Amino acid sequence: MREIVLDTETTGFEPEQGDRIVEIGGVELLNHMPTGRTYHEYIDPKRAMPEDAFKVHGLGDDFLRGKPVFADIADGFLEFVGDAKLVIHNAAFDMKFLNAELRWLNKRQLPWEQAIDTLAIARKKFPGSPASLDALCRRFNIDNGARTLHGALLDSEILAEVYLELIGGRQPGLILGQTQSQTSGAETENTWRPAPRPTPLPARLTEAEAAAHDVFIETLGDAPLWRKTS
Repeated sequence: MREIVLDTETTGFEPEQGDRIVEIGGVELLNHMPTGRTYHEYIDPKRAMPEDAFKVHGLGDDFLRGKPVFADIADGFLEFVGDAKLVIHNAAFDMKFLNAELRWLNKRQLPWEQAIDTLAIARKKFPGSPASLDALCRRFNIDNGARTLHGALLDSEILAEVYLELIGGRQPGLILGQTQSQTSGAETENTWRPAPRPTPLPARLTEAEAAAHDVFIETLGDAPLWRKTS
């Protein structure tokens, strides 16, 4: 199963009001494990960067001037993504921008069903708790010390770690030892079974506690379940 953990940075909040994507970062996972393959592009939005957006990601006009425009990177981006699931924190935001940019170029749209929203997963798993990327890093003890500003590739790398924790740990598909046949489901000779203890553990009840228990059992009638031996 191929997944792309994805993040974008933009000039604002609304593509239909003239805001554009200025950075895309992606990290490839295969069967929930990072492959080492990444995607990263800075994009010239062909418009001035608002001060509020600059404070978030630090990508200014001088830095972005001369970078590729979205039309230059669209085909390469779609090729990298393919039909992989897109793991995105607050997927509605990024999908809205990506599909606006693609629509303006008459390129294929990314279907909503292709997205996995880690924000929704976190809110469902930890209702009432903060669900920002920073908050989830604190919850899972993930080091995000390099994240002084938002950056698409860095945030994708951090989100990949968060995502793996959200779905059950860093190795959710790990099987500790092969215990069943892949074809028949029958047990193999290597199946591990617990052995009896060579010496039973000593009782931790005191004599007074055992006596009090016997008195309690007598109050339960002639045939209490606790007196059955088989």
